[in-house]
Amino acid sequence: MGEAKPKSQSGVWNTVKPFVNGGASGMLATCVIQPIDMVKVRIQLGQGSAVHITKDMLAREGFGAFYKGLSAGLLRQATYTTARLGSFRVLTNKAIEANGGKPLPLLQKAAIGLTAGAIGASIGSPADLALIRMQADATLPLAQRRNYTNAFHALYRITADEGVLALWKGAGPTVVRAMALNMGMLASYDQSVEFFRDSLGLGEISTVVGASAVSGFFASACSLPFDYVKTQIQKMQPDANGKYPYTGSLDCALKTMKSGGPFKFYTGFPVYCVRIAPHVMMTWIFLNQIQKIEKRIGI
Repeated sequence: MGEAKPKSQSGVWNTVKPFVNGGASGMLATCVIQPIDMVKVRIQLGQGSAVHITKDMLAREGFGAFYKGLSAGLLRQATYTTARLGSFRVLTNKAIEANGGKPLPLLQKAAIGLTAGAIGASIGSPADLALIRMQADATLPLAQRRNYTNAFHALYRITADEGVLALWKGAGPTVVRAMALNMGMLASYDQSVEFFRDSLGLGEISTVVGASAVSGFFASACSLPFDYVKTQIQKMQPDANGKYPYTGSLDCALKTMKSGGPFKFYTGFPVYCVRIAPHVMMTWIFLNQIQKIEKRIGI
């Protein structure tokens, strides 16, 4: 009887550990990437180049402005990345078990990445909406600013003012973007690791850095058009007559294509790519360190 409880506790921990580790690594990475993400959002809102926005923010708002919305960013990682990486690991382990312990083919990994991205984005969409609105708030006229104090205040206000379902405004493009991002990130990362390590014979650090950069590029290229549409939908406000500029994601995409052409969807791509690639890399590095600490202390 005395050994049954530790075994039960161990079983529960082994089940939740991929989710806890995934969320923790994503939150640590976000603390580093948040300033770049803030600049990326303002580029998409049409405030100028990365250099201009950075100088303007430092001069007018101070360094703290780069971390505006950090609470929402951390909440997003605690929901989205926890669910995404946790479900990816669980689904991958189940698939490997069903495959007789053999490595999974690339297409199957990509399919699992698509599924994990959809699960994570569905759960994390409210926090993502809060993050976008908090980051975009300073760009609005004073009379239109929402003045959210933190992520939980933003979620409360959105629910009170617009209804519970408003928390999933833009959830469609959010989910599609997450599916595209995870497919591009996971598939290209595994292939790049094999190429850098096996074909070029690079060491562990060079392999991780190189594969993460390639993975980040393809994740960015696959997901930025959806991210652009998602951002436009989430930050839109009604005009004086109560009419919104877009009726939905498809309407936003068509109007964007008509007014700016296909390259309009890649507004801010360099900054977006610079943000995604380091976040991918640091998430895996933090995750690896967390797993080492857990192994060291025996949990």
